[in-house]
Amino acid sequence: MAVQKPVPASSSRSVNFTYTKKAVLRGGLFLFIFLLVGLSLDMVKDSISTIRRGDILVALSMAADLATGQPMAFALKSCVMATRFGHALKLGRDQISQIYFQALLRYLGCNADTASMALLLGDEIKFRREFALIDPGRASEMLRLILTHLRESQQDKGLLAMAVGTLRALARSKNTSLENLSGHCEVAQRLAERLGLGSEVQSNLGQLYERWDGRGLPNGLKGEAVFLPVRIVSLVQDAIAMEAAFGKAESLVKLQARSGTAYEPKLLARFIEYYDELSKALESANWEDVINLEPEAQQPLSSEQLEQGLLAMADFADLKSPTTLGHSRALSALAKQAAQHCKLPAQDITQIGYAALLHDLGQVAIPTRIWMKPSAFNALEWEQVRLHGYYSERILSQSKAFSALAHIVGQHHERLDGSGYHRNAPVASLNLSSKILAAAEAYKNKIEARPHRQALSPKAVAEALKLEMRQGKLDATATSAVLAAAGHVVRQQSNLPNGLTAREYDVLRAIAKGQTMKEIARELGLSPKTVDNHTQSIFSKISVKTRGAAILFAIEHGLCGPT
Repeated sequence: MAVQKPVPASSSRSVNFTYTKKAVLRGGLFLFIFLLVGLSLDMVKDSISTIRRGDILVALSMAADLATGQPMAFALKSCVMATRFGHALKLGRDQISQIYFQALLRYLGCNADTASMALLLGDEIKFRREFALIDPGRASEMLRLILTHLRESQQDKGLLAMAVGTLRALARSKNTSLENLSGHCEVAQRLAERLGLGSEVQSNLGQLYERWDGRGLPNGLKGEAVFLPVRIVSLVQDAIAMEAAFGKAESLVKLQARSGTAYEPKLLARFIEYYDELSKALESANWEDVINLEPEAQQPLSSEQLEQGLLAMADFADLKSPTTLGHSRALSALAKQAAQHCKLPAQDITQIGYAALLHDLGQVAIPTRIWMKPSAFNALEWEQVRLHGYYSERILSQSKAFSALAHIVGQHHERLDGSGYHRNAPVASLNLSSKILAAAEAYKNKIEARPHRQALSPKAVAEALKLEMRQGKLDATATSAVLAAAGHVVRQQSNLPNGLTAREYDVLRAIAKGQTMKEIARELGLSPKTVDNHTQSIFSKISVKTRGAAILFAIEHGLCGPT
């Protein structure tokens, strides 16, 4: 048996000193990480408290860029160019202010009725991108564009069926376009009102597609009946889109060809005169520069103002598809309740609720025909869908004020085992807030119907989430909190807003789902005429004129989603 030699005292002290040094270093590292995390949390809270109305407007403009097929920051560039053009024309402060908001928010209502547009024309984002490059006042250009997209939307059918379907779609395309564009205007106006913008800004947003020659929509206004800020912004945005597509020389030729039709001749001449100088302004079209251009400097929003602004952003995103109406509001409520079950600090609970409201902002960049597909996504469609979280994160991360929320928003489909998207993020990069939002999103997605499947029962959803938890995909603490918080309250019909009756409530929900009069009548056991009477009564009671605005009302009052 070997005899163990005694360790010299000096050696023993050396070993102890080494262990002590390692412990100190390890403790110092932990302290550094702790302080860093604490500092990051403080920065998160501070950043949220500095959000201004302009931050919300710019974020919405970037989302609308993607929804209309334009590169992100298209509206920012038009805002810089249009306001500088206004200054060159020596317009007053009030007109410059209106130009500023018109440029940022022109397409704020673009998500209204995209389902019907996609049904008719296929990829509505591609259609809008190409629409921006033609002169819609020329019947030949407009007809060529519509026929191209009608053929694409019918291409999965046989030759005869495709021809018949194309002719039928062409016959109803004018009425559909008028209804859609009217809806765009009204929804934009309602959202602008909710964002605290005045009556003049709202009036401008009601003239989105009007033209100098009176051949625009929705009201066929002519000449100076089209407000000057509208005329300026339409011209500037057309110029930016065409230069990107055709180059400067050709775009100027195309602009001049529309003198007296789409554009006021004197206004166009002055724009071309200043064009080189105005184009230089596009180099400074970033988030903060545009915020600084706002005519009236805005202070950080109060908690109530901020929540109302984020709700408007959520509703803008959810209008994209009839199956997501009210989704972000419901997710926010569930995620906050789950965070409360986890006993998180009040500020963290608020942050999770805000992130849930904004999580799907990027879904507007994905064609509606994909979201509305009645069968499973193919590989190419799935790749596009996976990008919606990326787009949400990219929009918000452009601003320091939104950067904290952007991080959580970008992780709402991630999983602990790295099988989520859009980054396949490993568990080490996910904090509890991200885990709660991911579990809450998984729950809400399953409890809501989708075009390719019915809504799952609460029991089935709970089992599905527990399975993902056992598989190591969803966090156990977050999932348990979500399941504990989840509940389904049946709306008390006696408390319906604006004096709506129970039957009108049923009709409005069906309208929000994108159903036709005949489909609503069949589902509710009514005649189409009775449904029409109910619809007219609903529109009168809630003071709207278009389907898009009625759907927005339904979202605002929590009339969508599961009951």
